[in-house]
Amino acid sequence: MMKEIFGEFLGTLLLLLLGNGVVAGVVLPKTKSHNSGWVVITMGWGIAVAIAAFVSGNLGPAHLNPALTIGVALKGDLPWASVLPYILAQFAGAMVGQFLVFLQFKPHYLAEENPANVLGTFSTGPAIKDTFSNLISEILGTFVLVLTIFALGLYKLQAGIGTFAVGTLIVGIGLSLGGTTGYALNPARDLGPRLMHSLLPIPNKGNGDWSYAWIPVVGPIIGAVLAVLVFGLF
Repeated sequence: MMKEIFGEFLGTLLLLLLGNGVVAGVVLPKTKSHNSGWVVITMGWGIAVAIAAFVSGNLGPAHLNPALTIGVALKGDLPWASVLPYILAQFAGAMVGQFLVFLQFKPHYLAEENPANVLGTFSTGPAIKDTFSNLISEILGTFVLVLTIFALGLYKLQAGIGTFAVGTLIVGIGLSLGGTTGYALNPARDLGPRLMHSLLPIPNKGNGDWSYAWIPVVGPIIGAVLAVLVFGLF
């Protein structure tokens, strides 16, 4: 059990280090990748997911996402006693991974004067605030993610192909559905770094947009539950 919990911690740490690392590189001023755009962010996140899963996959199931963990438990493939330890490890990994992003990009955070840009390197936010549409965005994106992960399990894939496919899936969801909210798809990925945003001493960081923070938590969980229901029809 401890090995699996460590796998969830380490994998989520790498996920945030590489995923929000690419966001910080694109958004923060005076980096070599500044303003390189949304396609770079989606590619970076897809690679981040694949690398995190490859590294942690031999330690545990490499969920790296509380919504997926809940979905797998609802599907009957994970004991409910493992759910809370996995989720706590995922949140801890997300927070440590975000702290490492802060350490690497600290001079660039100090050079950033726009609070929205600072927050955007920690957590997601809507392009246009609309509670219903923003919630639907997170529900649909996570539904596609979890349903596809379950569907990949139906195929006899060589080792590693499924992990690579999930990384590609993240890129696809980001390009197709991610432009409205930044596609969290993962409560730990969003809430853990948002907490770090509140704790870290960053000038010009503003507030954490806490009125929005429930959407990338609740939306992915709903999307995962719907994916379990639909997969039950297969």
